[in-house]
Amino acid sequence: MSKESISREIHSFEIKSTDLPMVALIVKTSNLVELNAEFDSRFAGMPGFFDDDGVVIDLSKIQDGAQAGMVSAFETALEFSALISMLRIHKLRPVAVRGGSEKQTAAAISSGLLHTPSLHPRMNADLKVGNAGASFLQQPVNAEAHAGALIVDRQLRCGQQVYARGRDLVVMAMVNPGAEVIADGHIHIYAPLRGKAIAGAKGDEKARIFALNMSPELISIAGIYCTGDASLPQSIFGQSAQISLISNEEGGKLVASRISQKMLP
Repeated sequence: MSKESISREIHSFEIKSTDLPMVALIVKTSNLVELNAEFDSRFAGMPGFFDDDGVVIDLSKIQDGAQAGMVSAFETALEFSALISMLRIHKLRPVAVRGGSEKQTAAAISSGLLHTPSLHPRMNADLKVGNAGASFLQQPVNAEAHAGALIVDRQLRCGQQVYARGRDLVVMAMVNPGAEVIADGHIHIYAPLRGKAIAGAKGDEKARIFALNMSPELISIAGIYCTGDASLPQSIFGQSAQISLISNEEGGKLVASRISQKMLP
C-alpha cells in the first residue's frame, strides 16, 4: 500500500465569529458640556470604571426629541468628532451608532463610526437608590441548558477578565476592583466581589449573581445593570447576597436580597 503525505495549507489569518460585550450609550442631550459634566460626577470616584470599552452610541432619544419639534442634533461629522473625543477622554471607544435619522447616520459614518440596526434598549436597573446611564448591548436569548460550570480557583486582579461562555461561573477567590467576571449563566463568588459581574450575558433573565461579600463596581443581568454602592442598599452592600432580575413592563428590575448562613452550602 502506497503512502501519501497530506500537506496542510497554512493561511496567514482566520476569520471567526465572536460575541463581544459592549456598552450602549443612550444619549439624551446634544449639550456636550452637560454630558461631560455628568460623566465626571457619576464616575469621579471610579477612575477605572471604563477601560477602553467599546460603545454603541444610541440616538433614539435624540431622534424622539426631534420628532417632537425640538432642535435636531448630531447631523454633522464635526459634532460626532467632538462626542467621540469626549468619550475617549472617559476611556470609552466609540464603535458604532444606532437609532438616528438618515442624516445623523450619514454624519456618524463620515466620522468613522459604523452603523448598527436599532435594537430595543433594555431599561436600566434601579435598586431603590439610582440607576446607571448605559445598558449592555443585547444578544439573542439562549434558551439551551448551560454546560458544566467553569471553576476559577485563583484571585482575579485588576485588568483580568473571565468569561464562562454558555455556562455558569464559579469563582473561589476574590474578584478585585478592575477585574471582570462574565457568564452566560449564573455567577457564584465564594469570596468578596469588588469588580464587575455580568450574568446572563446573552440575555438569560433567569441568571443570578451570588457573592459572600457583595461589594461590586458593577452588576448586570441580561443587560440590565447598576453600579455598586451608588445603587445597592446599605443593608446589602458588603454582605452575603444574591442579585436576580424581575421582568416588568418597563423591561426589568434588579432585586438584591441577603443570603443567610443557613442557605450556604
